[in-house]
Amino acid sequence: ARTVELVIPDGTAARIAPGTATAEDLDVALADPAIDAVVISTPVRTHFALAEAALQAGKHVLVEKPLAMTVAECRRLEALATEQQRVLMVGHIFRFNTAVEQVRERIQRGDLGDVLYVHSRRVNLGRVQADVNALWSYAPHDVSILNYWFDAQPVGVACRGFSYVNKGVEDVVFCVLRYPNGVGAHLHLGWLDPRKVREMTVVGSRQMIVFDDVDPQAKLRIYDSSVSPLGNGSPESFAEWQVDIRHGDVTIPRVQWVEPLRTEMQHFLDCVRAGAPCRTPAADGTAVTAVIVAAQESLRRGGAEVLLDEVLAG
Repeated sequence: ARTVELVIPDGTAARIAPGTATAEDLDVALADPAIDAVVISTPVRTHFALAEAALQAGKHVLVEKPLAMTVAECRRLEALATEQQRVLMVGHIFRFNTAVEQVRERIQRGDLGDVLYVHSRRVNLGRVQADVNALWSYAPHDVSILNYWFDAQPVGVACRGFSYVNKGVEDVVFCVLRYPNGVGAHLHLGWLDPRKVREMTVVGSRQMIVFDDVDPQAKLRIYDSSVSPLGNGSPESFAEWQVDIRHGDVTIPRVQWVEPLRTEMQHFLDCVRAGAPCRTPAADGTAVTAVIVAAQESLRRGGAEVLLDEVLAG
């Protein structure tokens, strides 16, 4: 099938890829029977309408994160994909990151012991946006990773944000996610930081891991360190108040790096052509969107915790 790109009338796409067919009208592209699948990489507010139109036209669809801006929209797209018997995949690209996969394997294997909490920083200087805040721009990545690592969704979300460039659009956001079994996660998101940081620290009862996505040489660092109480939990003497702080070795495991975007695109093709089970199905997109919606509601409430059940029932 040939590729159709929706472009502005200046012919940019045609100049970049002279052999690519282009169209300025979505209906023209969707009506072409030679097109089997569509990739939607557009502003967040347009995801639902474009994905709905593509599915109704009988196309397989890959939508960049997040899937849509409400849980109801996500569920509508899920139902439509099922009705049309078409693949609806969400662009949670970190699900195709080999370092993220290694962290999950270590968590699932119990190498870290009990996961206590995760701290994530996803910040840089620019690109400042006006149509969505830093929460909607960055948090889908963190939430999709955390849900994957823990095979779970947060129970509740509390979020505070600050607007400095565009009034009413939070440039800096701090989120606290409460996962089952007492696991906490803190997200620092924003586009006003002097450095580009893409770092997640996972603290366990036996080991700790730092995932640094911008470090070309050390994507992962394993800290064989821990903190544990010396007493029995009911201290009756000063000695039993003490804790054992263990500083072990730091290991940099080998990560066989494969470009996540290439892997993601190949997976989408495999799903369309061979019916491979989708690794980032629409249901995952709905789960992530629900967390972002809860966080946005928490922003509106001044940082009060919003329960996920409240959002999913709405």
